[in-house]
Amino acid sequence: MVLVFLTYNPLDPWSYYHWALRPLLEDFGDFTVLKGLAGVALLIGWGVFLGATLGSLGLLGTLLVALFFGLLLWWLIDIGWISMEKSTTLNWLALVALSLVLGAGVSWSHIRRRLTGQVDVDETEE
Repeated sequence: MVLVFLTYNPLDPWSYYHWALRPLLEDFGDFTVLKGLAGVALLIGWGVFLGATLGSLGLLGTLLVALFFGLLLWWLIDIGWISMEKSTTLNWLALVALSLVLGAGVSWSHIRRRLTGQVDVDETEE
C-alpha cells in the first residue's frame, strides 16, 4: 500500500504525482534532482512488485485477481455499502484494490507453500 499511495493518492501534496509530476507538466524548471531520485526509487519499487506479482501469479492469475477485486468493489457499490456520491471514493477504492492485487501477487508463493507444502524456485539455465 505504501508504494501505491506514495505514487498517487487523492490528498493533494502527499503523493509523487502531486509533488513532482503535476508541477512538471506546468513548469519543467520546477523539476529537481531530489524529485528525479524519488521517481527512480518508485520505479524500482514498481518493478520489484510487478515482477514478483507476475512471477508468482502469472499474467492470467494477475488479471483474475484484479477482476476479483474489481467485481467485489462493484458488488459493494451495487448493494449500497459504498456510496459513490464523492468522486474521490472511487479513487481510494481503486488504489486499495491495486494494493491488494500487488499484495496477493507478492504473497502468493508463501501462501501456496503453506497450503501445499511445495516450494517455488526460479528456474535457471546452466
